[in-house]
Amino acid sequence: MQAWQVHELGEPGEVMRLAETERPAPAGGQVLLKVRAANINFPDALMCRGQYQVRPPLPFTPGVEICGETEDGRRVIANPALPYGGFAEYAVADAAALLPAPDALDDAQAAALHIGYQTGWFALHRRARLEAGETLLVHAAAGGVGSAAVQLGKAAGATVIGVVGGAAKAAVARELGCDTVIDRREQDVVAAVKEATGGRGADVVFDPVGGDAYAQSAKTVAFEGRIVVVGFASGFIPSPALNHALIKNYAILGLHWGLYNTKNPKLVQHCHEQLTDLAARGAVKPLVSERVPLAGAADAVQRVADGLTTGRVAVLPSQNGAAA
Repeated sequence: MQAWQVHELGEPGEVMRLAETERPAPAGGQVLLKVRAANINFPDALMCRGQYQVRPPLPFTPGVEICGETEDGRRVIANPALPYGGFAEYAVADAAALLPAPDALDDAQAAALHIGYQTGWFALHRRARLEAGETLLVHAAAGGVGSAAVQLGKAAGATVIGVVGGAAKAAVARELGCDTVIDRREQDVVAAVKEATGGRGADVVFDPVGGDAYAQSAKTVAFEGRIVVVGFASGFIPSPALNHALIKNYAILGLHWGLYNTKNPKLVQHCHEQLTDLAARGAVKPLVSERVPLAGAADAVQRVADGLTTGRVAVLPSQNGAAA
């Protein structure tokens, strides 16, 4: 089979190499999956750089979420078991963790309903307890996890403010359903949020960016608001001023979605059921901005790493995946 491999750490576009390899052999409790679609996530780039909390042994194949096909023909969503990731024609995954792919979504959309939407759902519902009528502020609202948070926030009955970088991403955020869109390159984010909320601020802040975005979050969160930290796409991990959280009376919440797979996997299944229902009703639909062939994976991962994409970019290893 063909698979992308990383033999040394560095920028994805430089260290990912397409090679002819043997199909991975499933270990105990694992299954072999034909990859129908593999979505690109920011952690794929971090893994190539050696900056992610999971560091698979070299060489490894990136690709942490797929829509695959079992040997008995079932269409499923899975997190491949590294080092045999999803940017390949075949991958392996834990049999117990397979989730049925929603009939309402094609292969690329189904793969995209997993990590980003699970992250958004756990952040907004499990951690922040978002309520209908509240205001949700989403940083990087046109990105992979940000676009999921926007749709989930709207589905929950929240008023959603999206922060983006650039006019093209602002257009995407509006199409996703943001009630207010703030272009951080052209506007003062803090002033714009306060104007949009009548000076009150946001009840819940979804922050996958860190850095300056977190500083803006602390300045715009409302009384008894909740900031959910889900990542640091900016590359800078801020140090919160806890005295500020005390004086302003807000909560800082962390979310490491992957922990639920080991700490409470039943919640992951419950979340998937909720997401499948939302997809069936048309309340959420993953934004897949590009579908690229397997040969284009390295370039696509690099563009995601550089912040040049919107929504999800899907890698389609076979004609079967492209047609679904």
